[in-house]
Amino acid sequence: MTDATLGTAPGSTDWLRTYSFVRFGFSAAWVALAFSLGLGNPAIAAALLLIYPAWDAVANVVDAQRTGGLARNRTQFVNAVVSAVTTIAVGVALTRGIVAVVVVYGVWAVLSGVLQLVAAIRRWSTGGQWAMALSGVQSALAGAFFVFSAGTMAEPGIGLIAGYAAFGALYFLVSAIWLTMKGLRR
Repeated sequence: MTDATLGTAPGSTDWLRTYSFVRFGFSAAWVALAFSLGLGNPAIAAALLLIYPAWDAVANVVDAQRTGGLARNRTQFVNAVVSAVTTIAVGVALTRGIVAVVVVYGVWAVLSGVLQLVAAIRRWSTGGQWAMALSGVQSALAGAFFVFSAGTMAEPGIGLIAGYAAFGALYFLVSAIWLTMKGLRR
């Protein structure tokens, strides 16, 4: 089945490679901004903390649309909804303090990690999905850690979340490189 409007096959290797490189690029830039500007400026940190889940929502919708539509890709659809709700929850949590933000990010990491794992398993045959499956598991575990230890962390903040996002960026890069190598072997 192909999407005639977009000319892509659902789960196509070319699309997933491009998608993974874009996700890596955005996440790497976000991490760099978080560590360079966000650590010293609460307003920039707050904006970055809102942007990250909002971007994830948009990326999941675009991915689902490029690979057969939202109805066919329920995992990405649910992940987009979870990320959109998380963006709103982060906005509310920002008014309560950084510990609340870390808890919201933790819950999001658990949910989106499980959904990413399911999506990776569904796409396993396209290749490079072992990195996305590993990312999903790592995300869920990190999220659980955030939730259970947010109140006891020495200095929770955007640096903690940026470290988590850096691992996500790395997994997207590994997947993109894996898919590129697979394409070169064809």
